[in-house]
Amino acid sequence: MLRAEFVHRKLQLIADDLSGLLGFRDETLATLTGDFVKLAAVERIIERIVMRAIDINEHLISELSTGEESRTTRLTYRDTFLRLSDLGVYSGEFAQQIARSAGMRNILVHDYNDLDRKILHQSIRLCLSDYRQYIDQIVAFLANQSPAA
Repeated sequence: MLRAEFVHRKLQLIADDLSGLLGFRDETLATLTGDFVKLAAVERIIERIVMRAIDINEHLISELSTGEESRTTRLTYRDTFLRLSDLGVYSGEFAQQIARSAGMRNILVHDYNDLDRKILHQSIRLCLSDYRQYIDQIVAFLANQSPAA
């Protein structure tokens, strides 16, 4: 059963994190990388946003999949964004766009010592834009699922 309240709660947490990330939108690369606390905050906020979206993706996939979909291995985090397109949640174009964030999450979690700070800096604005759209797309999808959603 699709748990709309779970999805809406996660979307609200993403929105809250986007509000926090907004405070770093106008930071220069030099000021961001020159301040350990700011850099760590941006890294963690982006990681949380992506992981919450993946939680939503996995829930929607679990509840909307018919079992007819071909799958031989566990979906990667990137795949969860792409699969939502297959399930009609949003367009394939948007799926390709938002799926890039899974790569940033993986770098933040696993390769943070080798993280290109310039890419992280650029990711602030991308994350703000992409995840506002993600929220809108998921809310619209839920609204079309049932009047009570």
